[in-house]
Amino acid sequence: MSLRHLLLFVLLLTASGFCFSQKPNVIFIYADDLGYGDLSSYGAVKIKTPNLDKLAARGIRFTNAHSASATCTPSRYALMTGEYPWRRSGTHVLPGHAALIVPTDRTTLPNLFQKAGYKTGIVGKWHLGLGTTVEKNWNGEIKPGPNEVGFDYAFIMPATADRVPTVFIENRYVVGLDPNDPIAVDYTKNIGGEPTGKDNPELLKMQASPNHGHDQTIVNGIGRIGFMSGGKLARWTDEEMPLTFLAKAKAFIEANKANPFFLYYSLTEPHVPRMPSTMFKGKSALGLRGDVILQLDWAVGEIIKQLEALGLEKNTIIVFSSDNGPVLDDGYMDGAVTKLNGHTPSSHLRGGKYSAFEAGTRVPFIFCWPGRVRSRTSDALVGQIDLIASFAKLIRQPIPMGDASDSENILDAMLGKTNRGRNSLVVQGGSLSIIKGDWKYISPSNAVTFYTLTGIESGNFLKPQLYNLKEDAGEKNNLAEKYPDKVKELAALLVQISQNRLR
Repeated sequence: MSLRHLLLFVLLLTASGFCFSQKPNVIFIYADDLGYGDLSSYGAVKIKTPNLDKLAARGIRFTNAHSASATCTPSRYALMTGEYPWRRSGTHVLPGHAALIVPTDRTTLPNLFQKAGYKTGIVGKWHLGLGTTVEKNWNGEIKPGPNEVGFDYAFIMPATADRVPTVFIENRYVVGLDPNDPIAVDYTKNIGGEPTGKDNPELLKMQASPNHGHDQTIVNGIGRIGFMSGGKLARWTDEEMPLTFLAKAKAFIEANKANPFFLYYSLTEPHVPRMPSTMFKGKSALGLRGDVILQLDWAVGEIIKQLEALGLEKNTIIVFSSDNGPVLDDGYMDGAVTKLNGHTPSSHLRGGKYSAFEAGTRVPFIFCWPGRVRSRTSDALVGQIDLIASFAKLIRQPIPMGDASDSENILDAMLGKTNRGRNSLVVQGGSLSIIKGDWKYISPSNAVTFYTLTGIESGNFLKPQLYNLKEDAGEKNNLAEKYPDKVKELAALLVQISQNRLR
């Protein structure tokens, strides 16, 4: 072999080795209030979600995956910190002016990747608080926030689309703010005297459901929770907000295509208010909720197309899930109930958002890594809380003792190497529940048994509940009296976990 050919051979080997050991990009796509039965890859027949079906066909579709809670803020807290949200007070659903609840001095999902040399970004819904108090200057630098807990780049809305302030924040500053029209926010009184849904219903293009609280400051013809004044030029419109988030997500990928990156793409769909972009209105035949699910699926498809165009698809992991289960009437009369057309957002599961029953936390969970993970369906018990420990193993980044204390390494299950996930998992709905093997125990509670506003069973009951999920995933048959020893075992384990942490 000539010297020239020898050098070429060495270069090829080096290049091949580099490609094999290159750190994978990671994109975590988080839907908002999407149910287990809302995707065609999970059995929906009245709506088609081809892009998410494509993702599932390329990777692993998990059938026993859970958010940490049946509501958004606590689920997102667990995702970011690897800590059960019920361990910390103040992790309930936050108002739009809440202070930051994610610790800035502990390991988080984004700074885990930061420490490993990744560029990190968040685009979309945040809802974990900003600043140190509820009193903050929305017209200057707003911190601490996403940048202080590990994101190099942040383009967010502060809370939810139905809460003020209805503005984008990019790296600590409100986007498009006119200094001559400063923003003020209050959740107790109408500080600016602007029209409200309660007093000016004639100005609404979407009527609020009675007694839900979505009848305060009107923005874009929709009543919100909370009062806001100022910032007229900075306020987004619901129809363009998801398109803006998609554009920012794609821009982040483009800017970091030559380096490993972690992107947390936090979608707003199908959370209320459901006001899809014009090209999706009326497309689902299921009302506005169905339309925004089609919009969500399309956005996922646009991300996939971009990765393919950039040649990144084989070195990019995409994880898709939802922060909790579905809800139909959650504040607006938008046809979600009347136009279901036979669609079942919870599939065969009982309950929904806010509930201790399975539909509250059992959610779609897809792990896709083309060329590295084979297509399959897995019934491994997995939790979103485990992403920190699992990715720490994948990117070989240690977690300091005491951090991410409830996160377990389930990487082998996510890679399809085993069908075994967690041994047990605690989830938070109306009551705390624990799942172990085929069994689920729901602790007793004297709280309400039915949420009248949303039409969802809470899962609360004065007596213990025990279900065999393998035989009865719909939780119709309470076996607590039949198997008292199993109740005793799981109740004791729940107490033990409540008092102890993994690390």
